[in-house]
Amino acid sequence: MKGVEYRGVTSVDGPIVVLKRTEDVFYGETVCVRDKKGEKRTGRIVDISEKAVIVQIFGNTTGLDVEDTTFEFLEEPLELRVGDGLLGRIFNGLGEPIDGYPEIISSEKINVNGNPINPYARVYPKDFIQTGISAIDGMNSLVRGQKLPIFSGNGLPHNKLAAQIIRQAKLRNCDEKFVMVFAGMGIKYDVAKFFIDTFEESGVLANVVMFQSLADAPSIERIITPRCALTAAEYLAFEKGMHVLVVMTDMTNYCEALREISTTRGEVPGRKGYPGYLYSDLAELYERAGRIKGSKGSITQIPILTMPNDDISHPIPDLTGYITEGQIVLDREMYQKGLYPPVSGLPSLSRLMKDGIGPEMTREDHANVSSQLFASYSKVKSIRNLAAIIGEEELSEKDRLYLKFGDTFEKEFICQNEYEDRTIEQTLEIGWKILGILPKEELVRIKPEFIEKYMVQEK
Repeated sequence: MKGVEYRGVTSVDGPIVVLKRTEDVFYGETVCVRDKKGEKRTGRIVDISEKAVIVQIFGNTTGLDVEDTTFEFLEEPLELRVGDGLLGRIFNGLGEPIDGYPEIISSEKINVNGNPINPYARVYPKDFIQTGISAIDGMNSLVRGQKLPIFSGNGLPHNKLAAQIIRQAKLRNCDEKFVMVFAGMGIKYDVAKFFIDTFEESGVLANVVMFQSLADAPSIERIITPRCALTAAEYLAFEKGMHVLVVMTDMTNYCEALREISTTRGEVPGRKGYPGYLYSDLAELYERAGRIKGSKGSITQIPILTMPNDDISHPIPDLTGYITEGQIVLDREMYQKGLYPPVSGLPSLSRLMKDGIGPEMTREDHANVSSQLFASYSKVKSIRNLAAIIGEEELSEKDRLYLKFGDTFEKEFICQNEYEDRTIEQTLEIGWKILGILPKEELVRIKPEFIEKYMVQEK
């Protein structure tokens, strides 16, 4: 009962506190725990049995003992205060301000766990988002309402790429701007500072809501951070009618926290020790993207995850790929060549690209150019492997043209400055210029009328 403090702590084990069961408590309920000095800590019910309640504490449990600790059930789930003052603010992983300003003035609070979107109420994602990055816009186009993750590795420039997307993302054929929601889970202080400084310098901070759970924060906070961020995004999109771009980094840290909590609770482990419900837990977050009938707002998600040992078959990227609509894969070999962004052309994919490009959205030749670049670059990879065995001088003239195409494609199409904002027309013009290296008879995926209209034949 709210307002009533109970005794009856059975054990304190790290962040886990076991309480004797009282009636009428529910999973996810917020609990206020006080030590013998009266200092307050907040926790959340993570498990219930017939005789006990397990509470995960947000913060450390130093000073809590079995005899003198009291607890109060607050009869409400964890909630985020939302209102007009959200934009431009920086919060910790639990939605508490850490930018030196007071809490936003609003009486409206929303359950951070969100409500499932009725599938019938969903609007199919479309409307091309121009990121200004050729490797994404040209070959793996982002669509409003899509969830398109970035698969990266330790040391690769995924944060720089995410910051560039946030700075440059815009809808074509309309003046409506994106607002951004950024969720950092288990990130280092220098990464958090990089994003804040980048947003301040580019002048977009006033349109960004940041939630940061640093590496030294408790594991449970990392579990709450994306839920707070998505709750803020849903409020801005579906209550205020804004177009929201949500960037969440690093989903690997989130899953590690989930594994740690699962182990503490004594659950049966699944693949590589992750809990068996990892798929449904990730889906619970990713499916909070999209568009809803009757609302002009939208939520587009770009989750970032670092693949352990660059292994794309690891459970985290593997399960993420099943839920999301494609992926942008960063390649270590391209990064070591000095290419930025090191977006790998072949494993990267946007499943909704076909619905966001073409006449009146980008340009009539976009799909053909993208398909031809993909096919030709795929051939480059096999020719490079052959050249490594027999030597480049033994290759045919046509194969050498493909090698030239591959090098030019990487240096001119993929590679660009982190502050270079290309329009889709500029991206397609670069694509046509590079395709001009190849003989016309090799361009089998492009309509002849497009070749006549757009081809720039290299001299």
